[in-house]
Amino acid sequence: MAADPRAELLQKFEKAVKGKTVAWVPVWMGVLEGEWTRVMKAHFDDYGIKMVTRDPNMKSDVQLQAVSSLINEKPDVLIVQNPTTTLLARELKRAMDAGIKVIQVNMASNQLTDAYVGADVPKLGRMLAGEVIKACGGGKGSGKISILQGEATAAYSLDMVKAAMEVFKTDPSIKIVSSQPTNWDANKASDITTNVLQQNPDLCGIFSVWGPQTVGAAQVVKNAGKKGEVKIFVASDGQPADCDMVDQGLFTKNLSYRADTQGEAIANAVLTLLQDNRPAGTTQLAYYTTNYWVSSKDDRQYCFVVPKE
Repeated sequence: MAADPRAELLQKFEKAVKGKTVAWVPVWMGVLEGEWTRVMKAHFDDYGIKMVTRDPNMKSDVQLQAVSSLINEKPDVLIVQNPTTTLLARELKRAMDAGIKVIQVNMASNQLTDAYVGADVPKLGRMLAGEVIKACGGGKGSGKISILQGEATAAYSLDMVKAAMEVFKTDPSIKIVSSQPTNWDANKASDITTNVLQQNPDLCGIFSVWGPQTVGAAQVVKNAGKKGEVKIFVASDGQPADCDMVDQGLFTKNLSYRADTQGEAIANAVLTLLQDNRPAGTTQLAYYTTNYWVSSKDDRQYCFVVPKE
């Protein structure tokens, strides 16, 4: 009797993935990282893949130690979110040399690995900057813009601001009056925006690389009676609070890359690498996720929903 090719395909898939171990080390377990984890775990449970998670809680030394420890434990795939371009670079190379396939998520290192999953960050910067110019460029308003960076040495922030600046330079009416790191902290964004508004009461717009840090800035703008007058553009993972800010008119536009679909892309990258017999360090795959504008309640489908426990 001839073999069933469809049954053989399933057997081959299960042999490649079932019983394998995936280790995951985010920067911390925030809303974004929690959504990635939720989606990944749901997929991995379905496929019989073991998932090990280490949460360094925003402590770089703890994250570096966690990655080093996991290399010794030899998971089949290691997934990391890099706080800077350099912190984990040497360990990611060491992991691949040890035969562990490595995926980087959204915040990349200078060390390329088997796969990157996340936003096309320069594209985010160009899209956001284009919207800022539509609102504040060409003589509309003062043209004064404040940029809220994230962590100064994180690739996500560096690459987005660099790409945005190239767009801003195309309009001579745009004047960048401030570009400062917030370290992802809403309180620091609040302090920065307070000072910027005092020095530039005619500020036209705020460009921010990440939604949650921008909440503090938006409150300062609101308290100054400038809601809607100072236009606020943010990049976001699509978490519910960011979309609430759009609904309330506190953010002008939110460019969402959707953490839930990114979680699915990470799971797919894991499946690809587990079914690929080539050694770790052989491939440099990329899974760039799609961006969606959220500018009103009508765009709510581009925000994910956190399930109730």
